Amino acid sequence: MVDVNGVRLHIAEQGDGPLVVLLHGFPESWHSWHRQFGPLADAGFRVVAPDQRGYGRSDRPEAVEAYTILHLVGDVVGLIRALGEQQAFVVGHDWGAPVAWHTALLRPDLVRGVAGLSVPPPFRGTEPPLPAMEKMFGGRFYWNYFNRPGVADAEFAEDTRTTLRKFFYWASGDAPDAGAGKQPLVDPERGWLATMPDPEVLPEWFGEADLDALTESFSKGFTGALNWYRNLDRNWELTAPWHGAVVSPPALYVYGDRDVVPAFPGTPELIELLPALMPNLWREPLQLAGCGHWTQQERPDEVNAALIDFLRGCS
Repeated sequence: MVDVNGVRLHIAEQGDGPLVVLLHGFPESWHSWHRQFGPLADAGFRVVAPDQRGYGRSDRPEAVEAYTILHLVGDVVGLIRALGEQQAFVVGHDWGAPVAWHTALLRPDLVRGVAGLSVPPPFRGTEPPLPAMEKMFGGRFYWNYFNRPGVADAEFAEDTRTTLRKFFYWASGDAPDAGAGKQPLVDPERGWLATMPDPEVLPEWFGEADLDALTESFSKGFTGALNWYRNLDRNWELTAPWHGAVVSPPALYVYGDRDVVPAFPGTPELIELLPALMPNLWREPLQLAGCGHWTQQERPDEVNAALIDFLRGCS
């Protein structure tokens, strides 16, 4: 347990060498990186993965506005300092990717290199994200659903294990309709889980022990995690000073060709332009064939090899 930025964060740690901070997404925990610890530590790095605020054994402030991108970046900055380091590599997946990208954007002096999995680097839009998605999908986009106070919280907590099992299968490359251009749309009356298949057998990369660990981490509910989404428009307002700014530290972007996130409106075009937009992009975006949303869990060997190559190249 580490005290940072006014909260206590639970961390997992392994290895010695340059610090690598691994940031999980939704609905996950530090455990999402368990296949990265050994290989990165063996490659000569000090690997630390926190349960981010609102998740797992870490603190979960009650106020919704305590989960802005500035709070989340502040947690990473505080964690680097609390671990006795001056700089770190920052790697994020899903929601952890925007935190990693914004840490590099706001505090490039602290970031030796930044890698994002699934979610590409941030380029601030011309209008707040929630109204934009409201107009585009009639309020059915999952961001809008998550912003209905208490609704998703109750749906997901009714049967936590089933919720997580459905989520991980639905967004994986193993789902039958993965990569078919689907958008994460929610029936506002039935909820999201009603439309998700419940697999009889878990994917090979996500076993019962993984589901056990994840279920335990959400034993206190989903509200803290959902509060991240409830700051999307607030984050848009807070990041106005960085409109048009680009991430300057060395950067790596990795995504699966069956991941729903890189298919969000406007994202395929952004990914195509990244080499021109990002002056220090380490290589062209790395696309993993047959991989869904859970990048480092579905393709650990390929992700580990790419990360080690990137980290060593920046060291």
